[in-house]
Amino acid sequence: MTPERAAYNILLKITRENAFANLALKDELKNCGSVNTARVTALVYTAIEHINYCDSLINSFAKGRLHHSIRCILRLALAEAFFMDAPDHAVCTRAVELTRGIGKDKLTGYVNGVLRSILRAKENGALPDLPADFGERMELLTGYPKFIAEEYAAVYGAENAEKLMTARVKGTVLRPCFPHTAVELKAHLDSLGVKYRESELVPGSLIADSLGADLTEDPLFGKGAFTVQSEGASLACIALDPKPGMRILDACAAPGGKTACIADLSERKARITAWDIHPHRVELIKNTLARLGIDNAECEVFDASIFDMAFEESFDAVLCDVPCSGMGGGSKPDALMRRTKESIEELAVLQLRILLACSQYVKTGGALVYSTCTVSKKENEGVIERFLQSGSGFELVPLDSYVPEKLRERGKTGMLTLLPSVDGAEGFFIAKLIRKV
Repeated sequence: MTPERAAYNILLKITRENAFANLALKDELKNCGSVNTARVTALVYTAIEHINYCDSLINSFAKGRLHHSIRCILRLALAEAFFMDAPDHAVCTRAVELTRGIGKDKLTGYVNGVLRSILRAKENGALPDLPADFGERMELLTGYPKFIAEEYAAVYGAENAEKLMTARVKGTVLRPCFPHTAVELKAHLDSLGVKYRESELVPGSLIADSLGADLTEDPLFGKGAFTVQSEGASLACIALDPKPGMRILDACAAPGGKTACIADLSERKARITAWDIHPHRVELIKNTLARLGIDNAECEVFDASIFDMAFEESFDAVLCDVPCSGMGGGSKPDALMRRTKESIEELAVLQLRILLACSQYVKTGGALVYSTCTVSKKENEGVIERFLQSGSGFELVPLDSYVPEKLRERGKTGMLTLLPSVDGAEGFFIAKLIRKV
């Protein structure tokens, strides 16, 4: 199977079946043998990231009704030509071969003609003008919905908002797992010839440029010596300040990465409860913890948005890493395809419900950490403000003692937002509160 055919199969699943990009990639690539996985991944994510712009070009130059399969072929070809510096002739040849490969021989001339028309216009500076309106232009160029682009512009200014939305975070963040160390992980990566750098945000974490192979095949990964975890996720767990002997709740725990981090920070000596509302996702938590050899966590199917008196004031610390829009920027372009203003408003309601319910499980003097992987204020500061106005008995506490020096000033309010354009990390929000009464 060619990389183009594998990328086409994955893009179809994402756009037709609403599959998540990372899961669709994983499913397809495990059946692709020796196909160039890096190229397939780059093709898919580039096409998704620029899908609005590619579609605008297709709509301007293609005549007649376009079958979805042909649109996907054109999307991949245009993503390559415009954003991956591929030669025009090679792009056209591969697109024609892919069209033939999916059994659409009669449409090879059509695909070739549409592509050559667009590429000619590109060469001659005759492409359609971009919208003058900031929100519309950003939606076309970055994939962010217009309403989000406008929100970010209002908060950060148009120039900074554009930087935020166009920033891309490269590399895979690896976290050594207790009792293994960063020294051990560095030696392992060196032996594999993998280039990496140390995280500036999370002590011990390393950012690998390219692992070059399926992690599940890595022996050190298999024995639980390290795992993949974003810097924001690790910082949220560090802010929780887990200690041996503490009873801790991870309220929205799947797939288990933060539960594992909490366990490691407590040297596997805290008593952890991990919840998720979906049984199959609880199985994911169990699988993650089993691979890492973590046995100090109980995993349960539980709806964190509904208060259960049985757990009232039962925990020393609670983490609410709530379901969110995923619009933090940096590396999740498929998240942008699913978001509407209504869906974000619905999420904000759910997030507050989870926070209100789970806050009641915190003992007096205990900690509550709220986190998301978005930078939308409606889901972040807005939720925290409404929570504090509810008379919850909590107050924000500074984060400066839990974060590196470069973030301390920004964390003094008790709330911290990581921005890909500023911090070189995926967008993330963390708030820490302490129960006073």
